[in-house]
Amino acid sequence: MADTVHLSLWLRGFTEHNMFALFERTLRRFPYSRLEPSGLLLVYPIQYAEPPLAEHEIADAANCQEVLSLAREHVNADCSYQLDCFWDLWQYSGDWQLQPAAVSITLFGPLFESPWGEQIQIDLGLDYLYLPSDSAPANDRALRSNVKSVIHLADDLERILPVEKRSLWSDTGDNLAERLQEALASGG
Repeated sequence: MADTVHLSLWLRGFTEHNMFALFERTLRRFPYSRLEPSGLLLVYPIQYAEPPLAEHEIADAANCQEVLSLAREHVNADCSYQLDCFWDLWQYSGDWQLQPAAVSITLFGPLFESPWGEQIQIDLGLDYLYLPSDSAPANDRALRSNVKSVIHLADDLERILPVEKRSLWSDTGDNLAERLQEALASGG
């Protein structure tokens, strides 16, 4: 069964006063899909058990000013701000090709309980996009490209944000970085 891949970031000096500036840096650095530019901004109050406080459809998720303007309408330390959008990855559907893959970029306000205490989490899709799978013929080049996209994103974010700690993990709790290294070392 496939697991969702997550990149979690813990940031030094994170406060309600600088959270949108840090979110903006993250949004500006993200490599949005050219094939599917749309997005959806969800604002959750207090915890995920609550229904979204707001939902905004966005024609161009790369339009960071629009996303931030909509998010700032609901500024609160106990909210999370989730942008559902896409980035382009190699995927198999009859043959290997670049296709939009769903991604969620979430900013957790300081008083919103995040899964592991992180301030930013990026859900990068299912692990079969990055690891060999029985459901698709082997394509080492495509999977390596997808993995490099994740590594490049993580490194870019670490350069522009005050990252104290980062973790690449899956829903099973496995250290995904180790699984990716093993897969790449074995040639796919």
